[in-house]
Amino acid sequence: MWARILVRSGVVGSAVRVPSECVQVAGAAGGLQPHHRHASTSEAPLKQTVLYDFHRSQGGKMVGFAGWSMPVQYKDSHIASHMHTREHCSIFDVSHMLQTKVHGKDRIKFMESMVVADIAELQDNQGTLTLFTNEKGGIIDDLIVTKTDQNYLYVVSNAGCADKDSALMKSRLAEFKAAGADVDLEFLDQALIAVQGPSMARVLQAGMKEDLSKLTFMTSALATVFGVPDCRVTRCGYTGEDGVEISVPLSRVVELTEKLLANSEVRLAGLGARDSLRLEAGLCLYGNDIDDTTTPVEATLVWTIGKRRRQARDFPGADVIVPQIKAKTARKRVGLVSTGPPVRPHTPILGPDGKVIGEVTSGCPSPCMKKNVAMGYVEAAFAKNGTAVQVEVRKKAVPAVISKMPFVPTNYYSGN
Repeated sequence: MWARILVRSGVVGSAVRVPSECVQVAGAAGGLQPHHRHASTSEAPLKQTVLYDFHRSQGGKMVGFAGWSMPVQYKDSHIASHMHTREHCSIFDVSHMLQTKVHGKDRIKFMESMVVADIAELQDNQGTLTLFTNEKGGIIDDLIVTKTDQNYLYVVSNAGCADKDSALMKSRLAEFKAAGADVDLEFLDQALIAVQGPSMARVLQAGMKEDLSKLTFMTSALATVFGVPDCRVTRCGYTGEDGVEISVPLSRVVELTEKLLANSEVRLAGLGARDSLRLEAGLCLYGNDIDDTTTPVEATLVWTIGKRRRQARDFPGADVIVPQIKAKTARKRVGLVSTGPPVRPHTPILGPDGKVIGEVTSGCPSPCMKKNVAMGYVEAAFAKNGTAVQVEVRKKAVPAVISKMPFVPTNYYSGN
């Protein structure tokens, strides 16, 4: 469960110095959103998740992000936190993301009127990454939709898109109700934590009676976790590692987080590590790598479009998107690897002759690869993996190579 990021250091608490290449911070169901700096000094107060005081007590360095005060890192360095997640297990607070239940017998038809996925074909308690699209084929947001066995759809979408996502769903709800459809929305007031890393299953299994070996990637279950009832555990995440996102009653999330941290394998991690982890995994950040001017085909997200949906052309923007699948597009999202100075968003990508062929949308040094990794859009003629290009860093052309993503192999649990 993916903006040009302006992290405002020291919004709350002591001033924070964060490496500039690590501030395009990301989130869970495909990504979080940035808190944009406004010219006005009368900004709305930053919202706080229920874990805010806990973050502060644990040394969390808080920054403004998507209108929320969120931890960018804790006492560990960004790199140490990143590597701990790759090698052990970390907890990320993603409670600022929008969680929604869709009820009623017409809930699938309702959701499919806004997204590209084939929700009907999902098995009970199976989820999928999908996209809200507009009539021009642009991506409004990315989200995860789970078809539960409790007669509702469980939807997680991005914090920075919460207002426009909820407005979209409410508007479509009014249309459906006016036509006599049976559908209702419930916006949840729940906490959400992501537990990510190779030791997640061992850590979590100690507090659950359900067999986690049967909970495969992108499936979900209601469970009691370390004595906390009414948790929804979904095997997914935004790091490329095996992990879960746990929707938790507000009154019990501090308790659950403390119980998880009692295991020495587990540490807290912030937005800085989350961004470098998702970039190594080749995952998009909404607003940077995809937005309402980007089509799923340009973004190499054709796999999110259900086969039945392509044939029926019954999702917003289908008449733009479906022809692109065969005709190709003028530009394409690609991965890039380089050495030397870090590659940041808006860095020009140059062809062999020095002409601009595209632009970087996300970039940072990879703690695992010890190289710079980035993604961006280039003219289709230069999109083949292995193509030698250049990136313009500090007005100097630096060699780079178009590279396959993910940059670091993913470890999603398939049950094998």
